[in-house]
Amino acid sequence: MARVAHQTKKMKAEKSENPSEKPTAQTEIAPAKKAALSEDFASELNEPHWSVITFDTIAASGLTYDEAFENLKKLEAEKVSGLCIVTDEAAKRIAD
Repeated sequence: MARVAHQTKKMKAEKSENPSEKPTAQTEIAPAKKAALSEDFASELNEPHWSVITFDTIAASGLTYDEAFENLKKLEAEKVSGLCIVTDEAAKRIAD
């Protein structure tokens, strides 16, 4: 038992001596596949399947996300409340 405690103290001392040492493969977190994710995400935002909804109705649908955002800003300026951007599919379910 004393031997284990001694080894643990020795390992802690070694770690504190080399604070600038890079993490090992066991402690390093692998990077996500950012390129693939960002391409999928960007292409989905460019597809015309976004709607702007209010509390009461679907204000616009069949838009790209950028178009929906511009529409939302225009409606906000007109003091329309309850605005949200959702997919066309979700807007249809809300309207039913």
